[in-house]
Formats: sequence, structure tokens, C-alpha cells
Amino acid sequence: MPLSDRVRGLFEHYFILPEKIHFSARTIQRTVKSVANAATISRPVSPHVLRHSFAMLWIHKGGSTRALQMMLGHDHLSTTEIYLNMSPEFMLHEFQTKW
Repeated sequence: MPLSDRVRGLFEHYFILPEKIHFSARTIQRTVKSVANAATISRPVSPHVLRHSFAMLWIHKGGSTRALQMMLGHDHLSTTEIYLNMSPEFMLHEFQTKW
């Protein structure tokens, strides 16, 4: 998954190893929690929360659902759409800006 320069900078010193080394899910979870704590984020943060937040921001910024599907590694668009439970306010704004 592509990372912005800002996010890459937050995680860089945690993963200074070659790309081919695989990390366990638990290691990733601990790292995300550690980075969230260092950034003084008070709400619960997990890899799943990051995926969901990224998906919502992607759509809010006008990214396509097809590209999002590929980035999240989903075989079916219906799986990607689960991440996109949009608020009524966002849907109203979307309608008003498009029509």
C-alpha cells in the first residue's frame, strides 16, 4: 500500500529492515499502537481503524472505489464497500456538489 511522506516518516524508524521480511499481525498492531501513543492520539487505534480511516479519506478526497479496492487487496468491490459506511451529512454534501 502506498504511504504518504508524513505517514512513512512516522513508521520509518520502526521498519528499517528490507522489504522482504514479513511481520506478524501482532507486531504490526503493537507498532501502530506505539506510533499512536507517540502522536498522543487518545482514541483507540488499530491497523483496522487505519484501513477504515484511509478508505473514508480516499473517498472523501474523490478517489475511485476501484483504485481503493486494489489498494486494500479486495477481490470483490462489495468487500471494499463495507469500509464506506458514509454519514448522511457526507451523502447530502456529495449530492449537492454533484447536482
